Amino acid sequence: MQTILVIDDDESLRDTIGMLLESEGFRAVLAGDGKSGLDQAMVAKPNLILVDLRLPVISGVDVCKQLRQSGVETPIIVLSGVGDEFDKVLLLEIGADDYLPKPFNPRELVARIRAVLRRAKPTRAADEVPEVLSVGDVDLDPATRSVQRAGQPVDLTSVEFNLLEVLLREAGRVVTRERLVNAVLSRKFMPFDRSIDMHVSKVRRKLGDSEEDGDHIKTIRGVGYMFARPAAKPKK
Repeated sequence: MQTILVIDDDESLRDTIGMLLESEGFRAVLAGDGKSGLDQAMVAKPNLILVDLRLPVISGVDVCKQLRQSGVETPIIVLSGVGDEFDKVLLLEIGADDYLPKPFNPRELVARIRAVLRRAKPTRAADEVPEVLSVGDVDLDPATRSVQRAGQPVDLTSVEFNLLEVLLREAGRVVTRERLVNAVLSRKFMPFDRSIDMHVSKVRRKLGDSEEDGDHIKTIRGVGYMFARPAAKPKK
């Protein structure tokens, strides 16, 4: 099943597109602003991205530019409002593959998506089988969405798996709670929302760490979390 990431701050339209895509056999991933959209693009690894030009936090134009500057070649279709100035020159400048003015016919949107997917560059064999992320005694396989610790399977929910994947990809670096909320829970960060901490606690427990801290996931007070890389063994 192909995954389509929809980045649009209009909740009603976003949900409508999501339901339309699901009915057409796609998996829809939804984001309400540019920053969470960028995070989802890295985590969900979509086959195509639909992005509105006018987005809060980070504009749709900057989303496209940042994706291309990061080496992401995922096809992009821009959704532009009636008042937006958009032409093929800008399309090329920001690295988008097509654009569709709002309001649009649902059937035309689906047709555009299928057309862009058909002419997209074939995925390299190495990309078809995502690399297994291995840090210390933890192995995460994005292709099978499975996790092992010291060779033993670890049973994670979808949210827990996504959370661990983000932390493993950034192993040795601090990941802010805001970024985790955006990427894993697909919503805006609220200062008093402790739900991401609850998910971290569950992942820790399943990896054999204590709820407060452990060998794998470290708490960085006032900032976020970090998946710790094992200390290098001293040379003999």
